[in-house]
Amino acid sequence: MSERPLMLLDSASMYFRAYFGVPESVTAPDGTPVNAVRGFTDMIARLVTEHRPVRLVACLDLDWRPAFRVDALPSYKAHRVEAGRAGDEVPAGVPEEVPDTLAPQVPLIMEVLAAAGIATGGAVGCEADDVIGTLAHREAVDPVLGVSGDRDLMQIVRDAPPVRLLYIGRGLNKAENLGPDDVADKFGVPRERAGAAYAEMAMLRGDPSDGLPGVPGVGAKTAATLVGRFGSWAELLAAVGDGDTRIGPGPRAKLAAARDYLDVVEPVVRVRTDAEVDLSRDDVLPAAFADPDRLDELARRWGLESSVGRLRKALDAAAAS
Repeated sequence: MSERPLMLLDSASMYFRAYFGVPESVTAPDGTPVNAVRGFTDMIARLVTEHRPVRLVACLDLDWRPAFRVDALPSYKAHRVEAGRAGDEVPAGVPEEVPDTLAPQVPLIMEVLAAAGIATGGAVGCEADDVIGTLAHREAVDPVLGVSGDRDLMQIVRDAPPVRLLYIGRGLNKAENLGPDDVADKFGVPRERAGAAYAEMAMLRGDPSDGLPGVPGVGAKTAATLVGRFGSWAELLAAVGDGDTRIGPGPRAKLAAARDYLDVVEPVVRVRTDAEVDLSRDDVLPAAFADPDRLDELARRWGLESSVGRLRKALDAAAAS
C-alpha cells in the first residue's frame, strides 16, 4: 500500500498470540504476569512503526460465540465452551481455552488502550471479525489493513477500495500481507471474487477449530474447484439439486448428503458487513496519549515502562510523517 491505511486490529487474536509468545515470567513488580499486556502493546508499536496507519481501531469480541451463529449451527465453537468446573456452571461467554493468567490481563489491556487514546470498536452480539468486516466494508477514504491470525478474515480482501489482511497466524515475524491475488494463489479460488470465494471454500471444507463440520469427503482442493465453477454460493447450492454438469456424480452425492448443513452454514462463516459498531473515540491515530498521567501510572504499577515508551515513540513518529 502506498497510502497510509485504516488499520483494524483483531484484538483477541493479537493478545492470545502475545500471551503465548511472551514468557509468563514477564511480570509486574508484584509478581503478577503481564506478558500479554507487554506483548500486545509491543505488537501495536511495531505495527504502527512499520505500516504508519493514519487511523487505528482495536476491534473487540463483544460476543465470541454469537447467538445468530449458534442458532444456525449449534456446533459453532461448542467444543470451546467449558461445561462446568467442579460441578459449577461457568458464566456465559467464557471460552474453555482462556488461561487463568490471561483473563485478568484483558481489562488492563483495555485500560492501556484507553489511556493511550487508541480507539476500540465493538458490536453487541458480534465478534471482532464482524467489526472488522463492517468497518472495512464501509470505508471509502483510506485503504484498509486488517491484522489477525484468523483465516476467516481472508474473506475481507478486495481491490477497490483496497482492503488487505496482514495474517499473523504464524506470528508477526512471519506475517503475510494478503490481497485478492494472494488469496487466489494460496487457495486456488477465483481471483475476481477471492474474498467471497474463500468463505465458500471454507464452508465446504469445514474448520474443526470453529466446530464447522464441512461436507464429509470434501477437502480444500475439491472445495476450491467447486467454488471456482460458480459465481456465487446461491448458484452452487442450486446446482446441487438440478443435475448441473459442473458438479460430478461423486461430489454431488456428498453435497446432497450434507444439504441440511449447507442450507444453514452461510451466515455462520460469512463475516458481517452490517454490524452496528460502536467506537470508543475517533479512530484517528492519536498524535499524543489521551491520558498520559494515567498511562504513566499504569506503566509504573505494572512494569510496562519499556512497552509504553515504544508505543509513544511509534505514535510520535507516525504523527510526524
